[in-house]
Amino acid sequence: MRRRILLATALALPGVARAQGAWAPNRSLRIIVPQAPGGTADTLARLVAAPLGVGFGQSVVVENRPGGNQTVGAIAVAQSPPDGHTLLYAPPGVQILNPLMMRSVPYDAFNDFSPVIALMRAPKLLVVRGDSPIRSTADLIAAAKARPGQLTYCSAGIGSAAHLAAALFSQMAGIEMLHVPYRGTAPGVQDLLAGRIDLTLDTAAALLPLVREGRLRALAVSTRDRAEAAPELPPIADTLPGFHDASFNYILAPGRTPPEITGSLNAAFDRVLKDPAIRARFAALGAEALGGTREELAAMIQEEIARWRGVITAQRITLE
Repeated sequence: MRRRILLATALALPGVARAQGAWAPNRSLRIIVPQAPGGTADTLARLVAAPLGVGFGQSVVVENRPGGNQTVGAIAVAQSPPDGHTLLYAPPGVQILNPLMMRSVPYDAFNDFSPVIALMRAPKLLVVRGDSPIRSTADLIAAAKARPGQLTYCSAGIGSAAHLAAALFSQMAGIEMLHVPYRGTAPGVQDLLAGRIDLTLDTAAALLPLVREGRLRALAVSTRDRAEAAPELPPIADTLPGFHDASFNYILAPGRTPPEITGSLNAAFDRVLKDPAIRARFAALGAEALGGTREELAAMIQEEIARWRGVITAQRITLE
């Protein structure tokens, strides 16, 4: 059923490569996802691969290369020929976070890659248990100030998205909370449901189903404005002005890929990401489809680096 839905969506799109003129692939493309199969990144990569392949008239294969905090997949793309046929689905670890948290990374975070397009942004939810007495962001900050270092929050590990989001929240609110890292989001959320953890600040895709069931209570969203996935929730910024955080993923090509190739790839992806059916599928997964120019992507990456450098340095977060 999933394959039929993706194919139907793809066939509804106008020809992509035929509209470009400058460059088109002459064989199948690979999108390397530096994470394990089954996660949101893997799902979204496969979602865009189908219509992209139809538009180009070539198959687009999604290949999972997890390991090394996303460095295994990144190296595979960095070492690929710069001919547009191998692309990287880039979570923030590759260029934004690993260079800030690791003593050294086994690639040049910028010279080894060429920006193609911003793919998606996903809000996080600030949540507590459904029976928690904490009912708002202001309640949470007050509770943390009353009990410094006693409130606990879970994440998928040191340096994970949830860890960094909560560290940013704590720093801006002037509070201290205890970080409890897990090997993945699911075990941490299970302990949150069981009452062994007080809260988390993680992706809407992972938490929203439990909020809808009433097992978790969402206090706010992490984005500056209300999120499409949960429009009823206020932004954290309503209580903590200036707070903003959203998971940000994008597409990279190997470094030294010619501009006519990255330009054609950008236009092809942008056409896919503007399709209403694709945008609806992204929204159902708790993500916002982005798109835009290569220059806009480069600026977004620099903005994210500036946002996280201060947090990571102040909190002394390292992966070594």
